[in-house]
Amino acid sequence: MSDSYDIVVIGAGPAGYHAAIRAAQLGMSVACIDKTTGADGKPSLGGTCLNVGCIPSKTLLDISHRYAATSDYEELGLKVSNVELNLAGVLARKDEVVGKLTGGVDMLFSGNGVTPYHGVGSLLPGSDVKVTKDDGTEEILSAKHVILATGSVPMQIGAAPVDDDRIVDSTGALSFEEVPNRLGIIGAGIIGLELGSVWSRFGSEVVVLEALEKFLPNADERIARDALRSFSKQGMDIRLGTRVLSSDNHGDGVTVTYLVNDEEKTLECDKLIVAVGRAPYSDQLLNDDSPVKLDERGFIFVNEQCETDASDVYAVGDAVRGPMLAHKGMEEGIMVAERIAGFKPAVNYDCIPSVIYTHPEIAWVGQTEQELRDTGANYKAGTFLFAANGRALAGSDAEGIVKVVSDAESDRILGVHIFGPQASELIAQAVIAMEFGATAEDLGLIMFAHPTLSEAVHEAALGVAGHAIHTVNRRKGK
Repeated sequence: MSDSYDIVVIGAGPAGYHAAIRAAQLGMSVACIDKTTGADGKPSLGGTCLNVGCIPSKTLLDISHRYAATSDYEELGLKVSNVELNLAGVLARKDEVVGKLTGGVDMLFSGNGVTPYHGVGSLLPGSDVKVTKDDGTEEILSAKHVILATGSVPMQIGAAPVDDDRIVDSTGALSFEEVPNRLGIIGAGIIGLELGSVWSRFGSEVVVLEALEKFLPNADERIARDALRSFSKQGMDIRLGTRVLSSDNHGDGVTVTYLVNDEEKTLECDKLIVAVGRAPYSDQLLNDDSPVKLDERGFIFVNEQCETDASDVYAVGDAVRGPMLAHKGMEEGIMVAERIAGFKPAVNYDCIPSVIYTHPEIAWVGQTEQELRDTGANYKAGTFLFAANGRALAGSDAEGIVKVVSDAESDRILGVHIFGPQASELIAQAVIAMEFGATAEDLGLIMFAHPTLSEAVHEAALGVAGHAIHTVNRRKGK
């Protein structure tokens, strides 16, 4: 049996389903292949993000934050007693949210005329695609264009092989049936910090082992320093410069052996999460003689327009270069669909926001001060503390800082870095400003509503020129 389409998309994660829906909106016939199944064993669209990534983790982060926040209610004049954790109920809520959103993608496919296929997609010579279904049967789809959006999978390390029992990856860490008394985490990146926050709030003693000597090296140095201090106060024991040598699941727990300052030490924990990053997924995707090339790290090689070395074959999302972020993949998917339709959109890779959904949140876009120093760039910066922001104080959530960095000559904004409440929302203001080439003065001249958290962004922009109102600016010549 053979079916023909204008576009066949392999992968229904954020990059893939955005590409499929946009292509269908533009009048093309579209099929989308995905192999993901949900907890009920049925096909589940949305990829890692909706099923076992962004959405379930943010659900747990939000619930755990509300649970932990009850301990601070008394200082607000509120008395709360007998608050208990029903972990089974929490996990059920997480699954409910996941079900609504994955079902929503299915509805969008139906409404836009995208044909879903459940199975593993493989690129054949030309632009034909083979679908291998769960029962082993195969079907060949003919396409004028193919978009590869196969996503990524958790990386594993030999020193801590995942056994889905006591040693788990980020997927397994979303479904613990009971709160571990002591939780070990390998990796102090975005995933490790977010999962550590969840289980720490629920009552685990959390120890994070990070190989790097520097905490969050991609973030602004001041932001990273303040965040490390905050997370430590919250109870997360983050140990930098540690190299894990081995792990042993002995039935009653896990013994982790690691090296720090040339000294061998051990960590005993009930559960161990391996959160050392993600790797591009291309299993069964390409033939040995495929013109689509992979780089040395396994990413599909593409140009700025996400074109591969094969004619009419594109690749987007986590499977290609750049940050492994759902929103980056979404925009790439839309860009490719529109370029196939004859338009000329482009993704601005200099304006991709990054967010860590801890509390306080961390978010940034553009260059950091350390990056600019390393290149010898002439820049200036303004900062503003949430401790001086009326809305943050009124909401008893005033920890953190906003930093705006701009070019010393043109004043064009080069980067914005936020550690504080609602940083994930506030960073969008910076992205919009940078997309339009705004200066710090432009941002400072815009009227912000009062009282709002966003005024901290306004004040930091004013602070670049020493004009912030609600903080004492350094005097010129001092």
